[in-house]
Amino acid sequence: MVRSGVTVLVGAVTAVLFMLNGDAWLHNTIGTPVSIVLFAWLLVTMAACAFGAIRHADELAEILGEPYGTLLLTLSVVTIEVVLISMIMLTGNANPTLARDTMFSVLMIVLNAMVGGALIAGGLRYGQQAFNLDGARSYLGVIVPFAVIPLVLPNFTTSTDTATLTGLQALAFGLFTVLLYVVFLALQTATHRTFFEDPRERAVVVAQTHGAGHKGPHPMVHAALLVLLLLPFVAMAEELAHYVDYGIAELHAPPVLGGILIAALVLLPEGVSAVKAARADSLMRSVNICLGSALSTMGLTIPTVLLIGFLTGHTIILGLSEVSIVMLATTLLVSILTFTGRSTNVLQGLVHLVLFGVFLILAVHP
Repeated sequence: MVRSGVTVLVGAVTAVLFMLNGDAWLHNTIGTPVSIVLFAWLLVTMAACAFGAIRHADELAEILGEPYGTLLLTLSVVTIEVVLISMIMLTGNANPTLARDTMFSVLMIVLNAMVGGALIAGGLRYGQQAFNLDGARSYLGVIVPFAVIPLVLPNFTTSTDTATLTGLQALAFGLFTVLLYVVFLALQTATHRTFFEDPRERAVVVAQTHGAGHKGPHPMVHAALLVLLLLPFVAMAEELAHYVDYGIAELHAPPVLGGILIAALVLLPEGVSAVKAARADSLMRSVNICLGSALSTMGLTIPTVLLIGFLTGHTIILGLSEVSIVMLATTLLVSILTFTGRSTNVLQGLVHLVLFGVFLILAVHP
């Protein structure tokens, strides 16, 4: 607890200092060795916060059992991510493609990079790994419409001339998304909870009554520290974006690359946790983390973005380009093929990583 407290303090102080002085430091030090020190300071502090959050998420997963532990980690990261997007949309320069690019990048990172890394890590150690097919199928059954309706359908509607939605369409799609997400959470945490548990561990979980014999801090302490560690992490990620943007401008790289790098940093805690779970032969927890992150990102971001656009009158372009639609369709198809069997191996993980590599190449060189 002392180490986590120190990390929270250092992270909070670093975030506040950069939020207050980051712009001045950037303009006064860029191109000098001091800028490298500031960049390294941000990265090291963010890594400390990320791994601290992972430690508390692991404790919560052990105490609460699946799917509550991983659900808490996912919702914490995704909620902060949605708040960050909302703040940028409301206070920054109006970027009509911000939400679209963020959601697409998160889907590519989660469904390809995180899933691929977890499957390879587990496959190299155990050969094949089993998971709960009912849970994976439930996730994908909701992820597919969550991805296709906002990111593909606007390109083919005729009510507007661009890849946007009318007020009625935005209101209806937002309500449908909220309804589907709430019903899924009820299924995951109550009526069909066993879908998201590892069948091999179910008897152990029941016998332990979800951590009844756990010795240590109260679960609320872990939950509070988890959130306190994630908050400065995301705040520092926003500050780090300024340094990344400068580097992209100097290298004449595509602007979308900055969004990808920041999204990857925000998803770092979940990515590392998913790989650790797979290496511990708990693939179902990796599935809960990866697919749960993709589902929660879409389930929370879609209605929030549509509501902001509806209330402020900002133009929100949601439809992806033709190339991105092909990448999204291929990723969804491969994900369905990966999680329709009852075990996974290294080859399937490699396929996902190759798709992520293609995504990065297209982002850099469209």
